[in-house]
Amino acid sequence: MTAITDDLPARLLHEENAGWQAILGGQGGAYYQREMTDDGLIIVPGAVITRDEVTAYFDQAAPWESYGIHEPAIIRLGEHAGVVVYKAIARRGEVVAELNMSTTYLFVNGGWRVAARQQSQA
Repeated sequence: MTAITDDLPARLLHEENAGWQAILGGQGGAYYQREMTDDGLIIVPGAVITRDEVTAYFDQAAPWESYGIHEPAIIRLGEHAGVVVYKAIARRGEVVAELNMSTTYLFVNGGWRVAARQQSQA
């Protein structure tokens, strides 16, 4: 059993950056299929999306070109869960998305997995 330790902020920010790097590299679908819990959800304005729907979306979407994580905060949820909350700025060509983000991670089978992600326009 692995308890959350003082390295939780660094660990969860590492996980969050890994997701963004996969998206930038055109591997967002594979990443979320692998790194989301089976019942994981992503909540966006107007929709709640399952893991399989997220995978299908990223498999056909153009990758973002850059991103930034600003003002991150980590919330501990017991021994095996945490939430990363931050403002994101992502760019794709002329499109700039400013988002409020939160990702809930669970420690499952030896790794941190995305259980829920919420994003809305900042």
